[in-house]
Amino acid sequence: MVGAPILVFDLDGTLADTAGDLIATLGVLLERDGRAPVPLSAVRALAGAGARAMIERGFAVTGAPLAPERVEELFPVFIDHYRKRIAVETRLFPGAEAALARFAEVGFTLAVCTNKSEELAFLLLERLGVAERFAAICGRDTFPVHKPDPRALTLTIDKAGGSVSRAVMIGDSQTDIATAKNAGVPVVAVDFGYTDIAVSSFGPDRVISHFDQLWQAVASLRVLDASTCTEASPCT
Repeated sequence: MVGAPILVFDLDGTLADTAGDLIATLGVLLERDGRAPVPLSAVRALAGAGARAMIERGFAVTGAPLAPERVEELFPVFIDHYRKRIAVETRLFPGAEAALARFAEVGFTLAVCTNKSEELAFLLLERLGVAERFAAICGRDTFPVHKPDPRALTLTIDKAGGSVSRAVMIGDSQTDIATAKNAGVPVVAVDFGYTDIAVSSFGPDRVISHFDQLWQAVASLRVLDASTCTEASPCT
């Protein structure tokens, strides 16, 4: 028996606008090194790429690049500072909470597949008040593989009790789109996330500009059935 349809969300740049807290954390490291604050425009696109990428870019654009071993030394310092301010500026993107509620109400399973650590992903979603919405919150360290390896997505679906045949991925980056495509899962891309290249160029199945558009995008991918459709949330 095929289970309920499942939506699997990326986190940074998809569900939540985390750039402010990530960049502020980077600023602490730069200040300690006697460097100027990094311009938002220089690193915003890296906010979903992980702490190491942000450290590398931040130091490269404010002076001289760091040696790889120095990046590794700064990584746990970054994570420690970030954990302390994980939801100071971070907010869910407009419409995200309402979209989660709408899909949950009609029986969708919801999950998160992120390259943030599982601990930080859970902590952030808990602080934002939506952790309980998700049947699984899986991070970079949850499985032996991480995105763009498609197994990160399929293992997340399995952990949430879902089926790949009724799954949709929602993300904001080339990594998310490649992960979904390689897993044989349709993917909806948001165009307000953390990429400096138009997300449509990576070939997602659908692109949305606001979470109010997510229901129609998912409905058009034919993963719904009559049991998940209502007058307020039609399948067409």
